[in-house]
Amino acid sequence: MTDTTMTPDLCVIGAGSAGLATAAGAQQTGADTVLVEKSRMGGDCLNTGCVPSKALLAAGKAAKMDQLASKYGVGYGPPRIAFSDVHRHVHDVIAGIAPHDSVERFEGLGVRVVQAHGAFTSPRELHADGVRIRPRRFVLATGSTAAVPPIPGLAETPYLTNETVFELTELPEHLIVVGGGPIGSELGQAFAHLGSRVSLVEMSDLLPRDDPELVDVLRRQLLADGVGLYERSRVAGVAPQGNGVAVDVERNGGRERIAGSHLLIAAGRTSVLDGLGLDEAGIERTNGRLKVDARLRTTNKRVFAAGDGAGGPQFTHVAGYHAGIVIKNALFRIPAKADHASVPGVTYTTPELAQVGLSEAQAREAHGDRIRVLTWPYADNDRARAERLTDGRIKAVTDTRGRVLGCGVVGAHAGEVIYPWILAVQRKEKVGGIAQMIAPYPTFGEVSKRAAGSFYTPSLFSARTRRIVRLLAKLG
Repeated sequence: MTDTTMTPDLCVIGAGSAGLATAAGAQQTGADTVLVEKSRMGGDCLNTGCVPSKALLAAGKAAKMDQLASKYGVGYGPPRIAFSDVHRHVHDVIAGIAPHDSVERFEGLGVRVVQAHGAFTSPRELHADGVRIRPRRFVLATGSTAAVPPIPGLAETPYLTNETVFELTELPEHLIVVGGGPIGSELGQAFAHLGSRVSLVEMSDLLPRDDPELVDVLRRQLLADGVGLYERSRVAGVAPQGNGVAVDVERNGGRERIAGSHLLIAAGRTSVLDGLGLDEAGIERTNGRLKVDARLRTTNKRVFAAGDGAGGPQFTHVAGYHAGIVIKNALFRIPAKADHASVPGVTYTTPELAQVGLSEAQAREAHGDRIRVLTWPYADNDRARAERLTDGRIKAVTDTRGRVLGCGVVGAHAGEVIYPWILAVQRKEKVGGIAQMIAPYPTFGEVSKRAAGSFYTPSLFSARTRRIVRLLAKLG
């Protein structure tokens, strides 16, 4: 590319979820926008994250439908898993969504796309393959990549991450997963459903950031699916073994070797910040992420950050939220601030696990005993009973006045059931609105109304209420 200089209103570095949302929003509001991307459009979410993992989970769920159908009195033979067709399904889903994130679509919107590596050469200038870009504002949206922990022997041992596991065309015979967070739990269960033997190793407890009572429901299901769980276990080392791998695990004061065919590292994410010339731009980092203020400005006030590198939960929906905050600040000079208190998270296992706001433990830490815990089991929900999906529960936390502090759901469709609680946490509302809503019957969402209504049970059915009713009855 010949040397040229661009002077747009906004230059966005990174074409993942945050960068694409920012570039599209900025261009459509009338800002001249340049988008710089060195690799694939769509970033991790489209190519190696949310989209392929959910497609694989859908295939795994289909593989287990015969077990659920038998509870309905419907019988058919065990499934035939053609893993090469599963691979094709996953990549067909990616291909179907890719045009929405493509260079062609964004150029059609008027965004100028530079397909090259970009790096700052000064606080106000970025170079990308011979192109000098001097915008009014920058947005760093370079995302994250799979974290690789310093495990002895890993450098000499073949392993997968979420960035390579979806390229498999043959089903692993025995997949060893290191990491029991959302990625490890989802992919481990998906491969177990498709017929792999799976061992999952987690140095803490399964899904350590979620409510232990809710996680236990998922734990029981993973064990029922045949997943070997090694919780509170340390990976002491890995090594090649024949055509597969060996993993040495320490737990309960002992040591055990697990032999498998494939090794998947799912030990979290790390921000992509190297090679960007951050020092030349006067942009500081902290704890592996960009140092930003509440308005998502970096230490160079002309440069904003959005997505995984900006702090906060590393979710695609947070990337979209950040894009809105950045556009308000960078283009409209509205001092909007990012608030992650009402950001929901969902682990898309079977059953799903969703959380928004504070968990019970977090609420007790912040408010002591001045909280109320409201629960309702799926087993008391008629729709769950009709569909034989009763293994789950909802658990909401309020203060003593009924203001919703948080909610967790484990069970079928938890990612949808959590919706009214997201709004309640975001608006700092009391539980009464959910308790009084007219919920369609029969739906899984009724568990929200039942749990919310339980806040009023002690007072509604108290001795005082009975006395009032008897008094009113005497008045005719």
